[in-house]
Amino acid sequence: GWRCSADSGVISWEESLAQASDESPPIDIPPVPHLFYTSGTTGRPKGVDAPPALFRGGATVAEYFATCATPNAAIGTHMVVGPLYHAGPFAATRNLMGGAPVVVMGRFDAEATLAAIDRHRVNGVFMVPTHFSRLLALPAEVRKRYRTDSLVSVTHSGAPCPVSVKRAIIEWLGPIVYEGYGSTEVGGSCHINSEDWLAHPGSVGRPVAPFEVLIVDKDGNELPPGQEGRVYFVDNTGRGISYRNAPEKTAAAHLRPGVFTLGEIGYTDDEGFLYLTDRFSDMVVSGGVNIYPAETEQVLVEHPGVADVACIGVPDEEMGEQLKALVVPSDFGQPPTEPEIIAFCRDRIAHYKCPRSVEFISEGQLGRSAMGKINKQALRAPYWKG
Repeated sequence: GWRCSADSGVISWEESLAQASDESPPIDIPPVPHLFYTSGTTGRPKGVDAPPALFRGGATVAEYFATCATPNAAIGTHMVVGPLYHAGPFAATRNLMGGAPVVVMGRFDAEATLAAIDRHRVNGVFMVPTHFSRLLALPAEVRKRYRTDSLVSVTHSGAPCPVSVKRAIIEWLGPIVYEGYGSTEVGGSCHINSEDWLAHPGSVGRPVAPFEVLIVDKDGNELPPGQEGRVYFVDNTGRGISYRNAPEKTAAAHLRPGVFTLGEIGYTDDEGFLYLTDRFSDMVVSGGVNIYPAETEQVLVEHPGVADVACIGVPDEEMGEQLKALVVPSDFGQPPTEPEIIAFCRDRIAHYKCPRSVEFISEGQLGRSAMGKINKQALRAPYWKG
């Protein structure tokens, strides 16, 4: 065990290393997929064997290491700024096995990250939108202090990125920003580069092989481009997704064999670019009308007095549910007012999509994870007790 409490059945990582043989480990044994756990933002984390996109296999460990020498590894030095137990940052492990130098930050600090990029001449890094926001929040003179011209690839995923944030990071770093949409269960299912994103702002890209996008209504009927519905992916290998020791959850994720969902709502445009609007589980039904909180959040985060925000459904005697905005103010000493927040939203989107109430909370109370995700189930729970 590493950094865990003493247990009679567990020895420490350091003790295990001390007891290890000085001989090189065998490389002729067959490799096995590593076990990931999903983020658990919609419930208990689920075990998932590494999918083909994240584990190419091979007859022996030596063959597996050879598969890690990918074009991504070949770009040069990679930096890790997130926890390595998540599928995105874990890619750096494969890059290391593929021969790439890897710089690991003990914890994310915006200025320290820029300093490390400068010092180590980092070429590639995986981030989440929260990292972007914190880098952009640095004073201009601090950002100019460090060189970032060594970067050739900045990939992000993990959570929706506000359009203004992504546009700003591209303007700063150049067209080297790539977005991958996917999950622990399947790896990347869509991809978009900077040029395509600037032409299709807000999109998470087009599907990558072996996947195709399928948008369906609540009855499973396919919808045409421009119509919002449940987002499914057709896995042309027939694999789909599989949760360890959870056949019911595996079945619930599939429309039919090989056609699965990651729980999102969205639509495609006429060119096949996918846009996500929310998650099934986060949808709020107010007075019989479906409200997708992610759209509201994308508007509210543009307010200069809002550092972060989550919108949830809370009980309402008249409407069944109402949309509440939980706002982390940029300045707790001088937060915006509730009427100001609501008016800001109503000036920009349909009124029924705007919050009926606003509560100001701390960053800690919002609970955004290191991968930029928010457990809305936990945020909703106090309002629905009793």
